[in-house]
Amino acid sequence: MKKLFINQIFCKKVMVIAIPFIIYCFKTEAHTLNSTVFDSCLNVSGDKQTVNVIKVNLNKVKQTIHSFGASDAWTAKFIGKWADIKKRDKIADLLFSMDTTADGNPKGIGLSLWRFNIGSGSFEQGTASNIPDEWRREECFLNKNESYDWSKQGGQQWFLQAARQRGVKYTLGFSISPPVFITKNGKAYNSETASTQMNIKDHQLAAYADFLIKVTKHFKFDFLSPVNEPQWTWGKSNGAGQEGTQAKNQEIASLVKLISKKLKETPYHIIIGEAGQWDFLYGRNEDGRGDQINQFFSPHSLNYIGNLPHVTHAISAHSYFTTCPDTNLINIRQKVANRINQIDPSLATWQTEFGILGNICGLYNGAPRNNGIDYGLYVAKVIHHDLTIANVVSWQWWLAMSPYNYSDALIYINAPSGQINVPGSKNDGEIIESKQLWALGNYSRFIRPGMKRIAAFIQGITDPVVSNDSLMISAYKDEANKKLVLVIVNPGADERILQLKGEAQPINFKDNILNAYLTNEEFNLKKTVISTSNIKISPKSIITLVGLYD
Repeated sequence: MKKLFINQIFCKKVMVIAIPFIIYCFKTEAHTLNSTVFDSCLNVSGDKQTVNVIKVNLNKVKQTIHSFGASDAWTAKFIGKWADIKKRDKIADLLFSMDTTADGNPKGIGLSLWRFNIGSGSFEQGTASNIPDEWRREECFLNKNESYDWSKQGGQQWFLQAARQRGVKYTLGFSISPPVFITKNGKAYNSETASTQMNIKDHQLAAYADFLIKVTKHFKFDFLSPVNEPQWTWGKSNGAGQEGTQAKNQEIASLVKLISKKLKETPYHIIIGEAGQWDFLYGRNEDGRGDQINQFFSPHSLNYIGNLPHVTHAISAHSYFTTCPDTNLINIRQKVANRINQIDPSLATWQTEFGILGNICGLYNGAPRNNGIDYGLYVAKVIHHDLTIANVVSWQWWLAMSPYNYSDALIYINAPSGQINVPGSKNDGEIIESKQLWALGNYSRFIRPGMKRIAAFIQGITDPVVSNDSLMISAYKDEANKKLVLVIVNPGADERILQLKGEAQPINFKDNILNAYLTNEEFNLKKTVISTSNIKISPKSIITLVGLYD
């Protein structure tokens, strides 16, 4: 108490001297004072908050970002046909818009890629499809007589058009089963649970390729993904929860070769992989469905497709079931990066599906639906590691919309009554924004196609395991416009104060200020303006910093 009393008296005397200087600083727009004496006077308890330094190196480029995306799977067929166009537009704005409100806050998360689920015909089969939930069935553009009906999947077509109208740069069509007319069992799932092969009749692979090419050309998809999660068992003898098929690497390579030939003189490209989880890219090939980096992109492999025209020089996988504990989250992604460096260092990596599924180390769970910031922070953590350790160039979410009591969507849909009621949401509903939506927005809205990820770290925190509980940071530059974007994730319960500095050479920002966009329990990409020398990161938050440099 005596020491505190003396300090308070000293501070009063110092403040008499300092006040004219402080007034001068404010008048001349000087930055935050760093004097030890002045800090002590502002915090007479003797406690002082540590200031961490962000180091950014503009010249250390890691990868060039392609896109951030999400899919229309399952729900767009109904929601895209809602009579209330204003509600449809609101959803489209939340997903795709790059506009801002009057106070400068983003209207949406500005996705740069939209995934269109190419259906297989289970919807037309109805209950005979053996997929009980009609929301999880999909129409097929191909009819049994081999004609095409381009009016089908109308709700999905509305969202595809809405995405393009709002400036989404890329579209991707993805197939998860051949049309039911050419599957072995006449269903959109593989009922042979022991099978590892594609559910397709003999000698029908070319017909499947033709179908995919016609759909791609009709809708002018930039990318076609012909196979999705071939490692999982899709269905049982009595039914399935959705469309899907197993497939061996050899079958996938054969299908890609057929498609590649027929895409001649078109601008469209194939993206391959969509592995059920990351470790199928570098191992787990006992049944011919794993080790896909080597299988598809090593010239020594019988399934090599890396030299084919119209095949994107990238491998894709999904981030499910590889996110905990933290050592697992990091090690698996390091193995992906290491395997690519061994096989082909120029090969890009896409993460093409993620949502919160199942029990995640007792920390998070798919059910019930959760809209708290902890789930947003978890999503930001996964994105951060996929970008900075797996070095992905495209990161894509699974369900853009969902009426279920589950946490795997960006936008939740309730019935008009306000209750979670799946059948009651078919023709109308309430729109609920999740924290997953805005956490993804901290990346997708600001990190635009063509921007480059560059080296960035917080001085003294270089171990990714340590940063998981402290601060996670990544940085990106737009060279043409001299714009720097930083995304910082603070999972902790304490506010953090940072200063931004260049590594190897200084970075001079216009007016020494940054636009900051905050997502936490209270706000969604709330805009403020802050000084580069006094960056405050609130507890349990994600913040995106945007500034122009010389």
